[in-house]
Amino acid sequence: MNYGWKTERKFDIIAIGRACIDLNAVEYNRPMEETQTFSKYVGGSPANIVIGASKLGLRTGFIGKISNDQHGRFIEKYMRDMGIDTSNMVVDTEGHKTGLAFTEIKSPNECSILMYRENVADLYLTPAEINEDYLKETKILLVSGTALSRSPSREAVLRAMSLAKKNEVKIVFELDYRPYSWASADETGIYYSAVAEQSDVVIGTRDEYDVLENVIGGRNEDTTNYLFRHTPSIIVIKHGVDGSYAFTKAGATFRGHAYPSNVLKTFGAGDSYASAFLYALIHNKDLETALKYASASAAIVVSKHSSSEAMPTVDEIERIVNVNV
Repeated sequence: MNYGWKTERKFDIIAIGRACIDLNAVEYNRPMEETQTFSKYVGGSPANIVIGASKLGLRTGFIGKISNDQHGRFIEKYMRDMGIDTSNMVVDTEGHKTGLAFTEIKSPNECSILMYRENVADLYLTPAEINEDYLKETKILLVSGTALSRSPSREAVLRAMSLAKKNEVKIVFELDYRPYSWASADETGIYYSAVAEQSDVVIGTRDEYDVLENVIGGRNEDTTNYLFRHTPSIIVIKHGVDGSYAFTKAGATFRGHAYPSNVLKTFGAGDSYASAFLYALIHNKDLETALKYASASAAIVVSKHSSSEAMPTVDEIERIVNVNV
């Protein structure tokens, strides 16, 4: 398959958006009120996706703003040690802190996340801090929805997208909807639809597309009819345990089935799904195979404690795919 990537670029994927701290409950099967111990990991959807992509062997970079403190330094070092280029991670100079996410694992089907996102550093990335020469070096710019929730971050993302288009960089929009980040459903729909219309690939859950379209109980057919009137050539819609679908502007539909897993928690699945899906596309695999890689990757991550550190290798993914042929 040829998806139109520029093959001569230094990076496969550069992501823009949030990198934060995940504090995952070590004590399972109890509410957060009674939890005493947590393990620290790097988190945030775009950060997790490039960590996953880097672990799969892709060449990755990251654009974002981090706090000028221990948490910011932990994030930058971890990502750099994972092989991610951090040269365009900007250190905040105005005292903004790193976002924190505390996770609760009461049961495999009852997990929650308590987020601290007020005035966090990643939302203060400015358009002036976007480097066109850096974006010229990548095949894909990965945009995450949460970065659109506040200014000046949203303008920085829009600036990055404009420069990406100017330099023939493909744009992938991972919807990553977090309701507590947004002022209203109307505001979310406005920015999500504007960015989705300009993107080449859009990835999200059925519920997230409902937010994008500002509807209740939306249908895949309506979503694809709408977005294919614009830039997207591939739309991926996830339906949880019922699997996922990839649609093409040419009219093809592919279905991916969820793989069985010894589920520990539910968070992290979407990020691992996206990293493996993009790995397959960058290696010019067909969409049916890309969905299999994505589903296998998600099945692995939900069976483990972390999101970022649980990102699988290619061998681990292919072991699941090959067993379930």
